[in-house]
Amino acid sequence: MPDTAFWKDLSFLFTKSAYFTIGGSYTVIPYVANLVTEKFLWLTKTQMIDGFALAETTPGPLVIVLAYVGFMAGFNHFDHSYAMAAVGLAATAYFTFLPNFALIFIGAPLIERSQKNKAIQYVLSLVTASVVGVIVNLAFYLGQGILFPTTSGSVNLDWKALLWVAISIFLLFRYRIGMLQLILLSLVYGFLLYLLP
Repeated sequence: MPDTAFWKDLSFLFTKSAYFTIGGSYTVIPYVANLVTEKFLWLTKTQMIDGFALAETTPGPLVIVLAYVGFMAGFNHFDHSYAMAAVGLAATAYFTFLPNFALIFIGAPLIERSQKNKAIQYVLSLVTASVVGVIVNLAFYLGQGILFPTTSGSVNLDWKALLWVAISIFLLFRYRIGMLQLILLSLVYGFLLYLLP
């Protein structure tokens, strides 16, 4: 793909994702993840999961995931060039935030007037329900990539990952363990798997 096509696709993707997704990062991420791994082939599924995991370690996951995607897209497309990866990151941030500023200046007066409109409130409640469905879709997307990693053309179940999912669900529902404790236990489990052959 020529470089101009790459930059055009990158700019349109992140502008569209900023304009047309409602409900925060959990609605944007599946949309972007599907396009960059399936249509544009800028990232592998494993790289996308790594980006999502990185984002969950800090506040503001949407900005971090999209910046990561832009960085990795530039890195992979331009034969592992860190300079082009940095340009991809900067372009992604620019095109992600540009629509937000436009919507603030144009839409702020309209939003102020629509606060008491019952029809708009009803539509927003429907949007909230659809966001739950998108979050479930994201869980399946990430779960599939973790439990069924593709190795050399075949798909195999990762039993170690499945075991940890079962243990995590058990700890969450039986002992009501806190999320921070579960994340720390997951880090220990992952570190042990890394050390063991």
